[in-house]
Amino acid sequence: MATIAAEDLTALTDSLRRLLQDKSTETDVRRTMETPEGYDPDLWRQIAEMGVTGLIVDEAFGGVGAGPVELERVMEEAGAVLLCSPLISSGVLAAGLIQALGDEATKTRLLPTIADGSKIATVALTGAKGGWTKDAVSVSAAGAGDAWTLSGTASFVTHGQIADVILVVANTPASLDVFEVEPAAQGLAVKPLPTFDHTLRLADLAFDAAPARRLAAARPVWDAVEEALDLVRVALAGEQAGGAKRALEFTVDYAKTRAQFGRLIGSFQAIKHMAADLLLESESATSAARAAAHSLADGGKDAPAAINLAAFACADAFSTITATAIQMHGGIAFTWAHPAHLYLRRARADAQLFGSSAAYRERYLEALGA
Repeated sequence: MATIAAEDLTALTDSLRRLLQDKSTETDVRRTMETPEGYDPDLWRQIAEMGVTGLIVDEAFGGVGAGPVELERVMEEAGAVLLCSPLISSGVLAAGLIQALGDEATKTRLLPTIADGSKIATVALTGAKGGWTKDAVSVSAAGAGDAWTLSGTASFVTHGQIADVILVVANTPASLDVFEVEPAAQGLAVKPLPTFDHTLRLADLAFDAAPARRLAAARPVWDAVEEALDLVRVALAGEQAGGAKRALEFTVDYAKTRAQFGRLIGSFQAIKHMAADLLLESESATSAARAAAHSLADGGKDAPAAINLAAFACADAFSTITATAIQMHGGIAFTWAHPAHLYLRRARADAQLFGSSAAYRERYLEALGA
């Protein structure tokens, strides 16, 4: 996978940080998360112009041509401000899957509009149990040639209710294939799901003999899906590391200014110990996320273990830091009006989004054994 020069990556992350600090403030997040779309089209356009939506898309198809290392660093910035956007859905999962399938015609047709942000794509992959494994695929396809229909329900489809391009992984009589379904296709019913994290959009997609277009694949489809999911795992780990770091920062700032019993609470030994433990969690999460990105970019045999380690370590660290941050703030952070509450909800949602920590621990042990 390609990389970009260190100075170019620094320039990109610095520019993105400035943009998000200006356009994705807490007020912006609260406003955006209550809209039907769940993202700010103007901000989406601006991050697309910076190349973020096409970061991992090959240059031949209008993207930047970067790899996991750059993706992880960008997602740290997105996670720090709780960016409301379909970036992982479209720019990582869908784009990654299209590239991993390896069909030049499909890439030429779909990737340019995903890269420039003019179309939002998503992938319908798992069923009601949310297993994110080959056995969890619950949609079935029937047909041949150019005449295919899909039946069944795909669950937890990220940004499924706003997607312009819907890719569906489905069982066929022979194996697995990926199909493209029009959002307005007859036989497709999209049901938005309630979410604990209001910045996230999920949907159930029910197919009842919905017409679909089978995408060509130059390799086994599940191998392509796993390649795309590895990019998602690295991206999500980066988001979690960035969110965890930011939650720790504003919690420490609060401890430096909040006085109780005539003393700043940051001077209390118990608070100091809690802050030190959280710093270790945050730094470990960042290290795990970046190590996974480098391992995936290098393509080494240790990549599966590093990616699965990051998947559960970053999820656990983000959850621990945000829960403890609320305790350190006291009663004020238990209210919906406090930003710590927003970070806690993102952490809890992310921890289940593409698989649980327990599942990734099992995968990690399997990777070590291999």
